[in-house]
Amino acid sequence: MKTYFIIFGRLNFAAVVCVLALLPMALAHAGENFSAAKEVAVPGWQIEFKSINPAIKMAAAYGDRNTGMHGSFGRFPPNFETPNHTHTGAYHGVVVKGVMTNPFKGESKSPTMEPGSYWYVPAGVEHTTACISDVPCEFYFHADSKFDFIPVKLK
Repeated sequence: MKTYFIIFGRLNFAAVVCVLALLPMALAHAGENFSAAKEVAVPGWQIEFKSINPAIKMAAAYGDRNTGMHGSFGRFPPNFETPNHTHTGAYHGVVVKGVMTNPFKGESKSPTMEPGSYWYVPAGVEHTTACISDVPCEFYFHADSKFDFIPVKLK
């Protein structure tokens, strides 16, 4: 069991390092006036979060989440959980601040995810996403397609 956590922890760390290492390159490629000679670095305090509803805020890292490929930051209030939903496209997420869970349909107990944790949601898979800490949660996510939120009606 101990070996599982050592390997799993290293895989999570490797996934986070890969995402963060590729972010500046993605930001540079996303601009209309791309130049391979122009670097991009954006301090966290310059990232502008906008409310997409009363509870959820999002900020663009690169691309446009409403139209296609993108990298985005999200912020949830403390102790908040989305309703059951799906997305048309798959996405990858990394916890930046707070403690989150991402329960999938039929899952009795989902893993607790602290900063540096990674999750993946395939297209069309029913799930919720939750901030289970007493402090706001922040996360980074990226996808090859636009971001949508399709509520699932409870039966």
